[in-house]
Amino acid sequence: MSASGQTMESARGMQEAPPKVEEKPEWWASPATLGLLGFGTTTILAGLHVGEWIGAGAVLAMAIFFGGLAQLIAGVIGLRKGNMFATAFACYGAFWLAFDWMLTSTAVPADLYGVAAFMFVWFLVTLTFTLSAPKHGIGITLVFVTLLVAFILLTWQFDTLAAGNTVSKTTAEGIGAEIILTGLLAWFVATADLTNWNYGRKIIPV
Repeated sequence: MSASGQTMESARGMQEAPPKVEEKPEWWASPATLGLLGFGTTTILAGLHVGEWIGAGAVLAMAIFFGGLAQLIAGVIGLRKGNMFATAFACYGAFWLAFDWMLTSTAVPADLYGVAAFMFVWFLVTLTFTLSAPKHGIGITLVFVTLLVAFILLTWQFDTLAAGNTVSKTTAEGIGAEIILTGLLAWFVATADLTNWNYGRKIIPV
């Protein structure tokens, strides 16, 4: 070693370069497929129930685990990735959990006005997202527009029932069919999202 304390390599400017920082792949993939499938399939079952084709059991079970918890997870992932619109997944995950809680509480049969108010508040939440939906494509826009209509119809339906009036089976079936359409659109967008990602190109346009 020289008197200055330098090695031959350092004296000649030949110090070993620091190791390169290893690039790591992103931890989380897009949560859109998970969130849309959770929302879409649960909404289809809800529409079948509103149309009086099935009972509430399947809806409530799906509302907890797929419509609720899975969507909450999708929302957290999306927000962590910096996608502000993923707030929708967190919101509707909370909606399904709250919906399940409401329908299984003893207060529901005696408080149909409360259920109507619940649906109207979610109409307002949906309106918030509908205003921004066109930035995310025609598929997402159609999901939110039909969902907006669904909440208006549900608000009317529960308000009518709360007033002591009846809703005809044909009308209930019509409302149920509109809700099923909303769920099918969400399912279609989820299918397109996953398919296009897997093939690396737009196989299904949305």
